[in-house]
Amino acid sequence: MSRTGPAAARVPAADPSWAVRRALADDAARMARVNVRCWQETYRGQLPDAVLDDPDLLPARERFWTAALTDERWRENRVAVAERDGELVGIAMSGPPLDAGAAWARQLFVLYVLAEEHGTGAGRALLDAVVDPADPVALWVADPNPRAQAFYRRRGFVPDGATQVDGGLREIRMVREGRHERCGGTPGRPRWSG
Repeated sequence: MSRTGPAAARVPAADPSWAVRRALADDAARMARVNVRCWQETYRGQLPDAVLDDPDLLPARERFWTAALTDERWRENRVAVAERDGELVGIAMSGPPLDAGAAWARQLFVLYVLAEEHGTGAGRALLDAVVDPADPVALWVADPNPRAQAFYRRRGFVPDGATQVDGGLREIRMVREGRHERCGGTPGRPRWSG
C-alpha cells in the first residue's frame, strides 16, 4: 500500500460526522489552510502578528505538506487528517526521531485541530493514527500552551526537562514510554507499510 495511495484506511470516530484517514498528496493545500488557521488560533499573542498573518505563510505551508506527502525522504512519516463533512478539521504527522541517539521510536511533529473541534475526540484519533501506543514517543509543545500540554499528559506524556526556542516560540519536550493504552478506545488506525 502506498503512503499516499487511494487505499488509505479510515478510523471510525466517536462522533460519526468526522473521520480520520491517511493524508493524500491532493490534501496538501487544505492541510496548509488548517495548519495556518491553527497556528493563528494557537499562537496569537505568542508569535508576532506579522509572522501569523504573513501572506507567504500559506504557500510555504502548502510546499511543506506537498513535500511531506510526496518526497521520498519523508517516506517513513505517518501523516493523517481529520475530516468532517468533506472539510479538513485536523492534521497530524509523526516520523523517525530527528535526534539519532533518541531513546524513542517516533517523534510527533504535528498535531493540530481547529479550535471549534477541540473536545470532539479528533485530536485523540489523530494521535492514535500516527503513533503506535507500543512505541516510545517524543514531541515538542509550546510553553505556555496549557490545553495542549494537558491533552498530552492525559495520553501518558510527561515533560523530560528539555526546552528549546524554535522560531521565537519556547517549547518543552514531552515523552511517553511505549505500551500506552489508547484513551477513549479509538478503534483501529491507519496502518502504514513503511
